[in-house]
Amino acid sequence: MRAIKKAGELIDMSKHKGEHPRMGATDVCPLIPIANITMGETVEWAQRLAERVGRELSLPVYLYEEAQADKTRSNLSVIRAGEYEGFFKKINELKPDFGPAVFDAKRGATVIGARDFLVAYNVNLNTTSVRRANAIAFDIREAGRKMTDDSGKMIIVPGSLKSVKAIGWYIEEYGIAQISINLTNINITPVHIAFDEVCKKADARGIRVTGSELVGLIPLQAMLDAGKYFLRKQKRSTGVSEKELIRIAVISMGLDELSPFKSEEKIIEKLKTTELSKALESGFDFSKMKKGTITTQVTGDNPFLKKYLGYNCESLLRKIHHHIGQMKLLPELYDLKEDKKINVKTRLENLGKRYILFSKFLTSK
Repeated sequence: MRAIKKAGELIDMSKHKGEHPRMGATDVCPLIPIANITMGETVEWAQRLAERVGRELSLPVYLYEEAQADKTRSNLSVIRAGEYEGFFKKINELKPDFGPAVFDAKRGATVIGARDFLVAYNVNLNTTSVRRANAIAFDIREAGRKMTDDSGKMIIVPGSLKSVKAIGWYIEEYGIAQISINLTNINITPVHIAFDEVCKKADARGIRVTGSELVGLIPLQAMLDAGKYFLRKQKRSTGVSEKELIRIAVISMGLDELSPFKSEEKIIEKLKTTELSKALESGFDFSKMKKGTITTQVTGDNPFLKKYLGYNCESLLRKIHHHIGQMKLLPELYDLKEDKKINVKTRLENLGKRYILFSKFLTSK
């Protein structure tokens, strides 16, 4: 919510230019379930956020993917068609789900939704031609390309890869054209298959793939699968270490061509654990809780801890015990269906962990 508000303050869409399709200062805000939350719950949070943004910021908001009940308008490309420049007219035909049906010249409109994990992946080409890059993108993307048949009728020719969105663009920073790819379901089209298919289509057009890059994060299993795939292509054993499989995947797809590939920054499961997460994972002896009132000496500059300035430590201790007790007594306390019971338990556990983490800070001062 705060990010969307700040983007609207800082970005003037009437002066914005760029290669990537966009329709607002906050173009799209997806909520993605990673762990301890269901897609259904994520949808509820996305809808609540969308309603609040429309109401409090007076911004046109569209729901997409799982959060959108009307599947004729759940695809982001459908909503964003015409981009910012075309929305002054389009908003009269495609009414927003929340907020005013009046296009905001400075902030544009935004799209909020819930979806599964997406891998953003760019493939580097030895050309500067956006036209050729787009031709390859149309070859592979599921939506394919529009063509005219022998009778003069407009038809759609699908691309070769399912669950793939792609466009071609020129990256001035590197002086090359790229295929910018969104892999919307890596179980259907994994990253290594997308890479090989681009290589195949590029070669058919006399263009070489020189490498690729990940934008954001990728699951560990996707990298391990890629490593095994390229080893099998070489008729080599896949019985190597996890580290070696990742290395094979990186060098095979040229993931380090434009910048070093750091597993601890790119692979979800290998993200460096912070001191906070280390504290969260370890136990705590409640009997060592300090007495008195929580002050700035305890909280330091930590924004989470500052919320508890003035709290009585003993009161907080009782609160911790209360929530821990609730977790232990869940079957007796909640007359719910099993799936709802699990969701309640997860929320209580997360809340309990926050207090445990907080109490560790108290004892470290």
